[in-house]
Amino acid sequence: MAAVNGQVSFWYAADGVPEAGPGLPGDRDVDVCVVGGGYTGLWTAYYLKKAAPLLRIAVLEQRFCGYGASGRNGGWLYNGFAGRGAFARRYGRQRAAAMQRMMDEAVGEVVDVAAAEGIEADIVRGGVLEVARSKPQLARLREHVEGERAYGEGRVELLSAQETAERVNVAGAIGGCWTRHGARIQPARLARGLARTVRELGVEVYEGTAVTAILPGSGHRGPRAVTPYGTVTADQVLRATEGFTAGLRGEKRTWLPMNSAMVATEPLPAEFWAEAGWQGREVLGDFAHAYMYAQRTADDRIALGGRGVPYRFGSRTDSDGGTQVETVRQLRRILDRFFPAAAHARIDHAWAGVLGVPRDWCATVELDRVSGLGWAGGYVGSGVTTTNLAGRTLRDLVLGRDTELTGLPWVGHTVRRWEPEPLRWLGVHAMYAAYHAADRQEAAGRATTSPIARVADLVSGR
Repeated sequence: MAAVNGQVSFWYAADGVPEAGPGLPGDRDVDVCVVGGGYTGLWTAYYLKKAAPLLRIAVLEQRFCGYGASGRNGGWLYNGFAGRGAFARRYGRQRAAAMQRMMDEAVGEVVDVAAAEGIEADIVRGGVLEVARSKPQLARLREHVEGERAYGEGRVELLSAQETAERVNVAGAIGGCWTRHGARIQPARLARGLARTVRELGVEVYEGTAVTAILPGSGHRGPRAVTPYGTVTADQVLRATEGFTAGLRGEKRTWLPMNSAMVATEPLPAEFWAEAGWQGREVLGDFAHAYMYAQRTADDRIALGGRGVPYRFGSRTDSDGGTQVETVRQLRRILDRFFPAAAHARIDHAWAGVLGVPRDWCATVELDRVSGLGWAGGYVGSGVTTTNLAGRTLRDLVLGRDTELTGLPWVGHTVRRWEPEPLRWLGVHAMYAAYHAADRQEAAGRATTSPIARVADLVSGR
């Protein structure tokens, strides 16, 4: 099925899976402790150290920086974020629009910082292309484009079938949309580059150091991050653990660890690309309910992802990215439908990772000055760019700045906890069974969006 399954992800295949660096040598006192060495933690440490070079900052990572979603994702550096519609309803369109503008700009911010810091992450600003392959998908695509125009004219282009094919020749595509606010990246190289950069700035990075509990400050003692090797006490402890949050004491129901899986083909020949196009290296998605996402890699493979087994009972997470054989088959079928000319291409790698899903599907940033605890996450799979905005927002909160960033609607947004088991497992699996059933109905010729999907959206709280 796949030449390699797991080994964290394909993104480490060329450079090798890193060995964990030095771990925490014992108890430490610092100004800011960041728990999690993925994008959120690294961006936060980067911007804090740039703004306040004298701050003593420690990053604690259970394996190595980029082990989680930051080193396994689809490489979509784009302007989408989890919760825009909910923020607009709860806090007003103007505040949601301010966050959307910040997200549009954050794509360029990541590109600019990577260039300035010498981080080579195979970045190509080809934008985001999303396609429709059925009438219900096309209706949702047009609704999406209309909704985007409410946040600014010219942000998204509606494409005909021919215009879509001129960008990427997806079999059966009857329409598409494209936005310039997106880029392709090599995720692991961005994570590695950020880790190198923050170390060079003087941030203490301790790998192979799993945090078992984060404790609030009390009395004269500050908040703490507890590990088997010592306790880090700080003025602020910031949780940046995304899909692995459920492994912390007391956090089992905070964010649900949702699984997403990917495959990467062998490098495809020039004749395939002559037919498929994809010269702009756009990141590619669709408007199915159980949607796919893909990119053309720097070495001319297709890396394609989607939901496999969406959730493991008890909020368990995977071991080093291994995924199920049936999931690989599902992704293979999507690849073959989208690109029949690649039907005989070998699958070189399959892997999986977890993303953090809040109960209301809205990302959040918070810093509680009473307890000294802060966090950011719940990106629901849209974290590559959002982590950058989160890192800059946490910087301003830690430094006590009253800025446009700290006034965004996700700051202090409250979310209720997920239901206990087995309700959590039953609900998530039923939801995705419904989405897959809706997709099958629509692929079979249904003219409008399946009511099954509408019910699933309502029940899930999306």
